[in-house]
Amino acid sequence: MPQIPEKIHELTVGQLSARSGAAVSALHFYEAKGLINSRRTSGNQRRYSRDALRRVAFVRAAQRVGIPLATVRQALAELPEERTPTHDDWARLSRAWRAELDNRIQQLARLRDHLTDCIGCGCLSLDTCVLSNPDDIFGERLTGSRLLPERPRRDADAG
Repeated sequence: MPQIPEKIHELTVGQLSARSGAAVSALHFYEAKGLINSRRTSGNQRRYSRDALRRVAFVRAAQRVGIPLATVRQALAELPEERTPTHDDWARLSRAWRAELDNRIQQLARLRDHLTDCIGCGCLSLDTCVLSNPDDIFGERLTGSRLLPERPRRDADAG
């Protein structure tokens, strides 16, 4: 991993890419989505502050566990712009996601535990399938196959 001297306070997109492991196209995407910021030089080149390294690492970690980018953007908006976020800043943000991650872990464990039954069965019955309708939650509230997207109906008279 290339080292960037401490005296350099801004990074080019290539330096940020090399240090963070994120592709340049990903960095441009993150910037377009408001996850990181850059300034433009007089030659219209992007320059990122050093704290962008931590922000990119945070975005990539969040993506790996399935946190939506909109949620990541909201969290990053809470971080200070004038200084590099501290350990306490990051800890506060990750605590807020703990319940969501615990829920995802439970869903994945249920999927893992029932996947063999489902593949072996092959029915994907909306009445009994433990994957598409766990504990028949839809049967208690609705009738019919509500898990499938509904299409707008066309009148028979319409041409």
